[in-house]
Amino acid sequence: MYDLIVIGAGPGGYVCAIRAAQLGLKVGVVEGRETLGGTCLNVGCIPSKALLHASHMLHEAHENFEKMGLMNAHVDVDWDKMQAYKADTVAGNTKGIEFLFKKNKIDWIKGWASIPGAGKVQVGDTVHETKTIVIATGSSPAALKGVTVDNDAGVIVDSTGGLALPKIPESMVVIGAGVIGLELGSVYARLGAEVTVVEYLDVITPGMDGEVQKQFQKVLAKQGLKFVLGAAVKSANAQDGQATVTYALKKDDSEHQITADVVLVATGRRPHLDGLGLDALGVSMTDRGFVKVDDHWATSVKGVYAIGDAVPGPMLAHKAEDEGMAVAEVIAGKHGHVNYGVIPGVIYTTPEVANVGLTEEQAKEGGRKVKIGKFPFMGNARAKAQFQGEGFVKLIADAETDRILGCHIIGPSAGDLIHEVCVAMEFGASAEDLALTCHAHPTVSEAVREAALACGGGAIHA
Repeated sequence: MYDLIVIGAGPGGYVCAIRAAQLGLKVGVVEGRETLGGTCLNVGCIPSKALLHASHMLHEAHENFEKMGLMNAHVDVDWDKMQAYKADTVAGNTKGIEFLFKKNKIDWIKGWASIPGAGKVQVGDTVHETKTIVIATGSSPAALKGVTVDNDAGVIVDSTGGLALPKIPESMVVIGAGVIGLELGSVYARLGAEVTVVEYLDVITPGMDGEVQKQFQKVLAKQGLKFVLGAAVKSANAQDGQATVTYALKKDDSEHQITADVVLVATGRRPHLDGLGLDALGVSMTDRGFVKVDDHWATSVKGVYAIGDAVPGPMLAHKAEDEGMAVAEVIAGKHGHVNYGVIPGVIYTTPEVANVGLTEEQAKEGGRKVKIGKFPFMGNARAKAQFQGEGFVKLIADAETDRILGCHIIGPSAGDLIHEVCVAMEFGASAEDLALTCHAHPTVSEAVREAALACGGGAIHA
């Protein structure tokens, strides 16, 4: 008899299991993949970041090395070796999770799970008894009407297939201008592909701060990405090793076609709940197909909880991790908490894009009076030395209390810089608190302080 069985070994699931084991519970984790870590470690966050890093190094060699006196540094791409580097990165991380399972005495129950009843998890022909169950099955790429994905053929692919193409394409169409599409699109653009992004909305990265959206699109366009916005994809058909995408512009309903070696479908993700038997179990669902949970991640069935991409909220690995730790605390009889107002988001292109809290538009729509502090990275000595002076830090504070409401960064190390603001927001800090905090020089983090100064008396270097 287990105290807890977690279904799924992605970031939410394995973190939940480890925390529960640390709290003294007997834990088993059901995972049907050959390796632990879920989508994130196997075919998502980690392998994509490996390719992003490798392609950025190629860009640096071709574009910036000679500027620094590093001569004759032309670099050729060996795609097979780059794929091997990616695979080694994945293997190192997934084996690390196996080590943590052994260290914390967590049983890996290999196979795919169903839930025949409360307190029961079936894997193959074996039914395991448990006091509690946590559904942490993650998500899978969402389908797009009129488009059939075949990753094995390597012509019309989703994010999984996009990470393992047999060769670098000469041309690529990316359907969807969200995080996944822009990250992988930027990888292949750096590797020499002609990349066109087709997006249904009139802006890229829906939901992001408006100023950042505009700046980000300009930067990506300079890197060679082309954009077709306000376009509804009707179909994509593969023939003779290429695919033709048909789309209609929303402004006039005119139809157009574009042909490329590869079409990457990056139109979002959906909860992966197939085969669990949730309908028969009586688990309540939302209208959008997520598991419905209360404030403690409990489902409508006693003893069954759900977290991560299986439940409403941003589909982010770190959000799942936070929920995993919190629900483990709840199951162990303690208090688990997630502050959903302070969950950062990051796009790992170059430059990186990061955000936390409210956008300017959201703050004003909510009736708040705000003050904005902005600072360009062109005023930051370290960023300019690294040829990364594009972009800015934008801090949003309440006009009356000076409390930080949000921050949006496009620039070098944005994904790291945002956490300074996350900590400040967690403690209810004001922009002045951030402005009065000494920052080491020369660092790109000084740009965050300058943006905070700009909320008050003014930035020093702008």
